[in-house]
Amino acid sequence: MGGSFSLHRRGFIIGGASLGAGLALGLDIPGGPKGALAADGAPEVNAWVVIEPDDRVIIRIARSEMGQGSLTGLAQLVAEELECDWAKVTTEYPTPGQSAARNRVWGDFSTGGSRGIRGSQDYVRKGGAIARQLLIQAAANQWGVPAKDCRAEKGIISHAASGRSISFGKVAAAAAKLTPPNDVALKDPKDWKIAGKGVARLDTADKTNGKMIYGIDVKLPGLLSAAIKDCPTFGGRLKSFDKTAIATLPGVVDAAPVGDSAVAVVADSWWRAKKALDALPIVWDDGPNANASSAATAAWLAEGLEDSQPAVVGNSNGDAKAAIAGAAKMIEAVYSYPHQNHAAMEPLNATALYTPERCEVWTGTQNGEAAFAAVVAASGLPAAKCEVHKVMLGGGFGRRGFTDYVTQAVLLAKQFPGRPVKLLWSREEDMAHGKYHPVTQCRLVGALDADNKLVGLRIRLSGQSILASVRPEAVKNGLDPAALQGLVATGDAQLGYDIPNLLVEHAMRNPPVPPGFWRGVNINHNALYLESFIDELAHAAGADPLAFRRGLMASHPKQLAVLDAVAERVGWSRPAPAGVHRGLASFMGYGSYVAAAAEISVENAGRIKIHRIVAATDPGYAVNPAQIERQVSGSFVYGLSALFFGAITVKNGRAEQANFDTYDSMRIKDMPKVEAIVMPSGGFWGGVGEPTICVAAPAVLNAFFAATGKRIRDVPLQKLDVGFV
Repeated sequence: MGGSFSLHRRGFIIGGASLGAGLALGLDIPGGPKGALAADGAPEVNAWVVIEPDDRVIIRIARSEMGQGSLTGLAQLVAEELECDWAKVTTEYPTPGQSAARNRVWGDFSTGGSRGIRGSQDYVRKGGAIARQLLIQAAANQWGVPAKDCRAEKGIISHAASGRSISFGKVAAAAAKLTPPNDVALKDPKDWKIAGKGVARLDTADKTNGKMIYGIDVKLPGLLSAAIKDCPTFGGRLKSFDKTAIATLPGVVDAAPVGDSAVAVVADSWWRAKKALDALPIVWDDGPNANASSAATAAWLAEGLEDSQPAVVGNSNGDAKAAIAGAAKMIEAVYSYPHQNHAAMEPLNATALYTPERCEVWTGTQNGEAAFAAVVAASGLPAAKCEVHKVMLGGGFGRRGFTDYVTQAVLLAKQFPGRPVKLLWSREEDMAHGKYHPVTQCRLVGALDADNKLVGLRIRLSGQSILASVRPEAVKNGLDPAALQGLVATGDAQLGYDIPNLLVEHAMRNPPVPPGFWRGVNINHNALYLESFIDELAHAAGADPLAFRRGLMASHPKQLAVLDAVAERVGWSRPAPAGVHRGLASFMGYGSYVAAAAEISVENAGRIKIHRIVAATDPGYAVNPAQIERQVSGSFVYGLSALFFGAITVKNGRAEQANFDTYDSMRIKDMPKVEAIVMPSGGFWGGVGEPTICVAAPAVLNAFFAATGKRIRDVPLQKLDVGFV
């Protein structure tokens, strides 16, 4: 993964697909096409695992690594089944162009939705298991003994009866010539020796010693640099620009339109390109959204909460309206959640080299295949003449699943054929043209009977649909299933409560601000709404928040288990330290069950000090528990930053925030201690990169209510002048 990145390095990676000295193992992707035949008619050997003659093991991982650790986790799974020596394992990315040419042998390159491991664990494990069987068979053939009498361990194949042994590297070439088995048995996780352990990450050294190559680091011979400015008004267009005004500025090569809404300046360095772009006279056509504002959007969404407005039903049982009408006590609240930017530390960038014969792109992407498709479309060349080379991402959080910046780079490079062009967005461009967390509001109405039991709940969401924007074919009869994450009865984000009369509705309203998959996606606001309101219901019922929740979880034992785990660890049954107050939250997302307990104190009319966070996660299987703990801690950085600071506001059709001075995040001094409880119960594969984010805000907000008696229903806290101590 690391090393000096150059054309030589690229050539090595491409050549690696047909390594003759190593073992290249193939397998069918479940549901995918069969591998093509080789020229001699034998089944083509695909490449998941390469074993060099000196026993080094190279594991090819299609999913992107952006700090979440899936590269190491997936390698652990392959190595576990392979029975190799973990100390000799390295990894590398295959390219999506290679995969396309070989019938998608590496499967899905998309890295989002916390699917890095859970979505590919089965076939990467099979890749390792097939490799092990072939290596054993090759050794057995060499010795003239039955393969069943041989075994592999730590990269050594042994035959107990004869006392012979041989390393993987010595039989790799022979193994590569064998026909892979059609079926392989996978290990029971209870027998794992490499997986299930908190082994050190494979990429840490290269990150800390500076060898890791990010997209922003890419350098190629003859490289040109480009700065770009898109129309700052959402939906606006480029009208004209006067490049003669910058023609004589130092280093400037040219200015060129990119698509119908942007203009870029190309120079011999990015700084010179950016300075010239700032000086470039540009005329914009602001288009139909010139008067759009957050205030107008808020009013429009509030209208959608009214019963008189149309909405689709996403989940229901019983008769919630009747239960509410007949309730002994009715509780109602309206919450809201703003647009938020991904604000990855490394701004978006891509380097493209175009000639009429070939187009190649180097970029950090969460979706190599989508980036590849963007290159093919933008270049106008056949897929066989295109390629994407993945490099490390300086943060993604969902933003790099989109490919607008890749398309821009190719469109720009086409205007400078034969010269590589590195397009780098400024921070301001990144803020102005995000794919933002959707804006929503929610009205919740709860019904308590005379015994203060919850007998009915109505949840009405009003707001933006991501799928309506990016995958409209997934919206059926006006229903965006993703908008209801965590509030539905089935799937990998289920409601964790038994409510006798329930009605969940969504009034879809899409303002002109483009939405996207922001880390955690819709469970972030849905959990804030539900878990804050459950706390409100508990308070109205005069019940302890833990006991109230437990009473609704009879049919959700795994959800109950994580809730109980955090309650026990935080000491819920005992008084908190003097001046410290506690809050709880629990949810399901991306196939995992999560819960959190926050301990906070509140000083000086709204200054919060978060003393402690306890968080429990049941992901089914824990491939690398240490990495999960770090993911959980990182989730609170992200979730708490969003709670306190995260809001993109719109005025005159433009984002008002331009940089980190107006779009802040929490500092190290504000970060509480996070005690992560990893409690895999087995039997399912859940994600860990995103689910915990959603419980950060409601746990703290519920603690804030316990401390102050004030219920906050509108975030971020910054606009309410609530911050850190």
